[in-house]
Amino acid sequence: MTGYEYLLGDINTIKGVGVQTAKLLKKKNINTVFDLIWSLPHTNIDRTQLFKINELQIGKIQTVIVNVKKYNFPRIRNLPNRVTCVDETGVLECVFFNSYEGYIKKILPLGRSVTISGKISYYKNKYQITNPTHISSDTNVVKKIHAKYNLTEGLNEKKYNSIINTVLKKLPDLDEWLSEDVLKKFGNISWKDAVLQLHDPSNVKRKGNFLNRLIYDEILSVFLTNSNVRKSIKKVKKTKKVFTENPFKEIKKAINFKLTEDQLKAIDQINFDLKSNQKMFRLLQGDVGSGKTIVSLIAALNVISSGFQVCFMVPTEILANQHYNFAKNIFNKNIKIDILTGKTDRLKRKNILIDLKNNQINLLIGTHSLFQDKVQYKRLGLIIIDEQHKFGVKQRKKLSDKGGKDCDILVMSATPIPRTMIMTCFGDMDASIIKTKPKNRKTIKTYSKLDTKLPEVIKFVKKHISNNNQVFWVCPLIEESKKIDHQSSIKRYENLKKIFKDRVGLIHGLMDKNDRNSLLNDFLNKKLDILVSTTIIEVGIDFPNANLIIIENANKFGLSQLHQLRGRVGRGEKESFCILLLKSNLSENARKRINILKNSTDGFKISEEDMKLRGYGDLLGFKQSGIQTFRLADPILNEDLFLLAETEVKKIEKKDNFKNYINLLKLYDRADILNDLV
Repeated sequence: MTGYEYLLGDINTIKGVGVQTAKLLKKKNINTVFDLIWSLPHTNIDRTQLFKINELQIGKIQTVIVNVKKYNFPRIRNLPNRVTCVDETGVLECVFFNSYEGYIKKILPLGRSVTISGKISYYKNKYQITNPTHISSDTNVVKKIHAKYNLTEGLNEKKYNSIINTVLKKLPDLDEWLSEDVLKKFGNISWKDAVLQLHDPSNVKRKGNFLNRLIYDEILSVFLTNSNVRKSIKKVKKTKKVFTENPFKEIKKAINFKLTEDQLKAIDQINFDLKSNQKMFRLLQGDVGSGKTIVSLIAALNVISSGFQVCFMVPTEILANQHYNFAKNIFNKNIKIDILTGKTDRLKRKNILIDLKNNQINLLIGTHSLFQDKVQYKRLGLIIIDEQHKFGVKQRKKLSDKGGKDCDILVMSATPIPRTMIMTCFGDMDASIIKTKPKNRKTIKTYSKLDTKLPEVIKFVKKHISNNNQVFWVCPLIEESKKIDHQSSIKRYENLKKIFKDRVGLIHGLMDKNDRNSLLNDFLNKKLDILVSTTIIEVGIDFPNANLIIIENANKFGLSQLHQLRGRVGRGEKESFCILLLKSNLSENARKRINILKNSTDGFKISEEDMKLRGYGDLLGFKQSGIQTFRLADPILNEDLFLLAETEVKKIEKKDNFKNYINLLKLYDRADILNDLV
C-alpha cells in the first residue's frame, strides 16, 4: 500500500477503529485517514507537573504519584467501584463507574506505585478523581502535555488520542510537490513534519512555517484545479463573433443614463472574449445597483448582431419579466425577444420551442426552464446567468459543456466579495468587476432603532405611504418560535394589517411559488403599500417605487446579507432609507457590524469586514452553497499565501509541469473534478 493509498483509505482501516467507532467518526464527517488529520486539537492539558496529595486543587486537572492501598468493590448494582491510594501527605480515592474489577486491578495493582492524572474533586474529607483516563506505572507516559480534541458523543479523550497517535506514527513520507523556491519560504519543512507539528499539543495556537506550508498546499490545490478547468475550456476553439460598434451606439441612445468607467471596461473585456477564438467563461461581478444587467444586454446585442442566439437565465419569474420588458424597451424592434418560465402556457411554449429551433428568436429570457432537454437552440452563441444561487466548479464546467463549442458563458454575481475570495470561488473563470455605481443612484440613508421605538417607525412608514412610496418590512423568521426571540413575518404582517388594512402583503419561502409571484406583481403594480417578507426578497428585483426598508433583528443577519437587502430600495429617483430594528442587549461584535453598515455603502468593503468578523465560510451562506471551503486557509488572514499561490500557478501554467502536482490534488480531493477534464 502506498502512502497516498493509506491516507485516502477508509477510517476503519486504522488499528483500533471498529465498526462502532467508525460510525461515530463518520458522524463528524471523518471518512478517511486524511480527514482525521484535519480534526485538530483545540487546546491542550498540561500533565507534566507532579503534585503531592495535600497540594491538590479542587476543579483542576492535576497529576500525582501514589501507592495503591485498598479496593472497594460493592456488590450492590449501580454503586461505583473505589480504589484508595496514598502518598506520604494524604489519601486520594479513584472512583470508577461502569468499569470491571478485572480492568481496575490490572491498571491499579495493589501495593504498586502508579502515576494518575485527572480532574480533582473532594468528597467526605477525601480527594477524588472520577473515571481517571491517564494511569500508568511509567510516569513518563502520563507526565506529558496532552492534546484535547472536540469529541463526538461516545468517544472519550483517551480513545480519540490513541487513534490520532496511531495515524501520526504511520504517517508516510510523501514525495515533495512544492518547488525549491516555495519550499524555502516555509523553512524547507516537509508535508509529514508539518502535519506532526500541527498535532503537537504545544502548538495549539498554531503559528509558524508548519502551518503556513499546509495552508499553502490547500490553497494551491484549489488554484491548480481552477487553472485546469479554465485551461480545458480555453482549449475549445470556437467561431469568432464578428460585430461592429453600431449596436452599442444604438443602445446608448436608447438608455437615459451614462455608463460608468467600470461598465465600459467590463464591456471591452467581454467584447475581446467574444471576438476571440477561445471560449469565454467570464464572471461579471458588481455591487447591488452597479448596472450589471445593461452590460450583459449589450453583450447579448453584440452576439445577436453577429448572427447567434442568446439565452438569459434568471432565478425568478418576476425578474425574468423585468429583464424582458427592459430589453424590449432598449432593443431594436427587429430583434425578436421572448420569455419562457414555468408559467408559460402550453401553446405559447410549443411555439417558442419551434421558433427557437428555427432561429426565429434572437434572445430568450427565462428561469431554469431554458436548460430543459426539450429546449433546443439553432445557433446558441451566449448564455448569461444571473447567478443568485452559487454553482460550484463542477456545475459550471457542465454548464459550459452544455452550451456547445461556439457558446460563450457570462455569469453575473451581485455578491461583492474580496479578491482572494474571487480567486478561490471563481478562479476557473475570468472576472470583470463593477465597483462604481451610476451617478443617478442616490445613497441610501441607514439608521438603527431599538425595537422599543416601533411606534416612531410606524409613524415614519405612514409618512412615506402618504407620499405615494412603498415599504419592504423584513423579518428573520416565518412563524413565531418559543426557542428564538426573533420577530416572525406572519406576526408582523398581522399587526401591520390592523393599521394599514388590505394594503399589506406577506411573502415567505413556504408559500406556493405562484402565490409569491402574484404578490410581488401586486407590489410592483402598487396594489400594496407594504410587503412583509423573509430574506426571500434578496434576489435582485427592481421595485423603483420602494424607497424604505425596515429590517427586524438586524444583528442576526450577516453584513453582506443586510447590504443585499438594503439594495432592494434606492432604485428609483427618490431618496431612500433603511431602518435596522434592534434589541437593546447587543453584543460588542454586533454593534461593530451595525456601525460598519451604517457608515458604508461599498459592498466590497462591507463584505471584507464581514469576513473578518464572521469568517469567510459564513459569508452569505457560502457553507451551504457548494462554494469551496477550506480546512485551514482563510482568504482574509492568509492573503499573502493566496497571492503567492496565484503567482506560483502562473509559473506552473507557463512551464506546463502540472503533472508534478497530481498527488497533491489526489490528496486534497480534487481528483473527481480533474477526471471530468480527461
